[in-house]
Amino acid sequence: MIDRLKRLNNSVWIGLGIGLLVPAIFCSIAWYIIHHVASLAKADLLYIGGIAINAYTMQYFFKYNKENIGRGILAATFLCAFVFFAYKVF
Repeated sequence: MIDRLKRLNNSVWIGLGIGLLVPAIFCSIAWYIIHHVASLAKADLLYIGGIAINAYTMQYFFKYNKENIGRGILAATFLCAFVFFAYKVF
């Protein structure tokens, strides 16, 4: 896994892609849980957990000196947080 990480190009665009893909996977799992478990029908904050996964992913890339990828993940985190805010307000 570390060898793949070293071969990965240190680009903000790759970080943005990773930062949007990882929460999309976890938020789709949260969406499934919210719509299929009756006691969690109003637990929209599970989406925040899907977005918070980016913090761990970003820390992982910063640990291996892939700062630009980490910056892309950070930008995607703010984008996802804005989408969640718009979802809750509107």
